Amino acid sequence: MPVAVVLKGYPRLSETFIAQEIRSLERAGVDLQLVSLRHPTDPATHPIHGEIKAPVLYLPEYLYREPLRVLKGWLTSRKRPGYKKARSMWIKDLQRDRSANRIRRFGQALVLAAEMPAATSLLYAHFMHTPASVARYAALLNGVPWSFSAHAKDIWTTPAWEKREKLADCAWAVTCTDAGFTHLGELAPPGASLTRLYHGLDTARFTDPGAQGSVSDGSTARQCLNILSVGRAVPKKGFDVLLQALAALPGEFHWQWQHVGGGNALSPLKKAATGLGLDERISWLGPLPQEAVLSLYRESDLFVLPSRIAPGGDRDGLPNVLMEAASQRLAIVTTDLPGIAEFITAEVHGLLVPPADPKALSDAIYRAGINPALREAWSNAARQRVTQEFDHTNNIQPLISLLGRNQGAN
Repeated sequence: MPVAVVLKGYPRLSETFIAQEIRSLERAGVDLQLVSLRHPTDPATHPIHGEIKAPVLYLPEYLYREPLRVLKGWLTSRKRPGYKKARSMWIKDLQRDRSANRIRRFGQALVLAAEMPAATSLLYAHFMHTPASVARYAALLNGVPWSFSAHAKDIWTTPAWEKREKLADCAWAVTCTDAGFTHLGELAPPGASLTRLYHGLDTARFTDPGAQGSVSDGSTARQCLNILSVGRAVPKKGFDVLLQALAALPGEFHWQWQHVGGGNALSPLKKAATGLGLDERISWLGPLPQEAVLSLYRESDLFVLPSRIAPGGDRDGLPNVLMEAASQRLAIVTTDLPGIAEFITAEVHGLLVPPADPKALSDAIYRAGINPALREAWSNAARQRVTQEFDHTNNIQPLISLLGRNQGAN
């Protein structure tokens, strides 16, 4: 009785936390069918993707490209007992969200309902916006329960009416920060099953490198501070703010910055760096597999993630890259967004600054840079917090129980 896991795209380099979860569920004996709304576009994969054995069903990314498949899905699904109710729900949603994406969601749901294994016990979506909509429509068509895991952008950019209705309609939901849990709890009906569930980090993959003993303080070219950031070039990551902060560092302070990640804003960021005269100090590395990123964590002196709230409300929850950096005893400078502050306590596990504040960020980088002893103390404390409170092995157990409950009920 497989669980169909509905994903926006698979595999994706930027979603290691999802791959980590899928592999753990497989190890726990959960029978999975992966369902992807998009085909992969990343140039590489992580080693964990090669370990995942679950089959992947790719739905039509654009309905017009596979019209016969969509037609077959409709002809099959319209015979299902839940078709009229699902169609009415979709029309109601479409009246409030007149977008091509809303039409595509229902078309994908028709194909999913027709092609998913007949014995499917549950549809479980990662992200409560598009994937959850497809799962919701398909579940109603086939008369099976559905659930979702909410993260960051999906929480803060989905309309309130849609969040309320999904929380009322799903069998259960999980979310990965206290901030998200509080927000969704205010919208959920009485008795709704909502759980705060950190992704955590698989510390078996991110083993302790031991004491690094970095003494770089930026005082000379030989003591150049190696700064690392990992994250997609999108507005919520705040890398444009980081460029301004780097440009404001004292002229006698020696530093280099490496950025790992793709993203639509990469080209504008490079142009901004050129305009600020920073090209010789920056390396744009693009998307990299996990083993390459792991090496960079171990070779760097400081990790910087300047997350902020983007126009439209998009923001980070608790980025896994912070836990990855902490696991490698790499000191952290980041912002005090609520989800991030659940992991990093200022002056204990690293430094927190206000979002979108180039001066505060520059001052924090400089302070961390010239104080190797402080960096060592913060990084050791953060490593300890990862292993004691954010280990994935412990945090995955409630999800395994939720999935088992649904499989047992069917």
